[in-house]
Amino acid sequence: MLKGQQTWIFQQKPVIISTGTVGGPFEANGNLADDFDILHEDLWIEQDSYEKAHRVLLEDAVDKALTKASLQKEDMQFFLAGDLINQITPSSFAARTNQIPYIGLFGACSTSMEGLALASFLVNHQGANYVLTGASSHNAAVEKQFRYPTEYGGQKPPTAQWTVTGAGVAIVAQKGMGPVVTSATIGRVIDMGLSDPFNMGGAMAPAAVDTIIAHLKDRGITPDYYDLIVTGDLGKIGRAVSLELLKEKGHSIREDRYKDCGLMIYKEGQPVLSGASGPGCSATVLYGHLLNEMKKGKIQRLLVVATGALLSPLTFQQQETIPCIAHAVSIEAGGM
Repeated sequence: MLKGQQTWIFQQKPVIISTGTVGGPFEANGNLADDFDILHEDLWIEQDSYEKAHRVLLEDAVDKALTKASLQKEDMQFFLAGDLINQITPSSFAARTNQIPYIGLFGACSTSMEGLALASFLVNHQGANYVLTGASSHNAAVEKQFRYPTEYGGQKPPTAQWTVTGAGVAIVAQKGMGPVVTSATIGRVIDMGLSDPFNMGGAMAPAAVDTIIAHLKDRGITPDYYDLIVTGDLGKIGRAVSLELLKEKGHSIREDRYKDCGLMIYKEGQPVLSGASGPGCSATVLYGHLLNEMKKGKIQRLLVVATGALLSPLTFQQQETIPCIAHAVSIEAGGM
């Protein structure tokens, strides 16, 4: 059911029955290491390119989610996934491997919630019994495409963020045990004229705020409805900017109830500058840590707002500004 201008209400309450999360060596030393299903010891993952290693991250996450649910690839009706690499090839090549009917997505770092929103819509309206959805990123592959190869040793400003090496997927079903997806708000593209590719958090913050306000308005609720509102990798700067913008627009949120995936995944002292980023950031934090916290009864109502910067190396070279987007999905504790 559509409510307001941008929000779907899922009256059938699709269930997240299983998840799979995979990380790399940097994530293994991070704050949420215990919430990953698999942690690889090196960035190559026994492949001869970082892009192939990226594909393996997603394949491993899919295999883990299926195993935990005692399901087979043939049980899945659709596979929704995306990443940051040119033409989302790691996701498409993983789809070549798993042979599940595939819908490729690109929302940059917002892809995780774009996928969960669409998967829930399909399941809610009987378009599928089971849908696999996820997002992934690989630090070295992304650095090579958008900035400089890591071997170059290029210096970054304090506003920059560290791309997560990881993949997170979920199986969304019509029935079963697990957290339920209750609504999703699809964001608008917001461009405030910023052009610095090393300040993604600052560029994406207005899009996060726009989507949060739309979600609250469409649903007729206040921020206190949720135990926790989590943005997807705004980092230190973007989180601070978004809190200030929300306050200016009359939607103050308690700081202890407003967190950011990009500030949760790594430990103090890891050299991530403003925080973490990448489609794998919000995907692994949600499908690993946050849903584990929900299963423990520490969270009852959760809003995840994944943010994405819709630039490319070409648009940066042509001195375009950075269009940004955010998608929000609400999840509540169901039959656990």
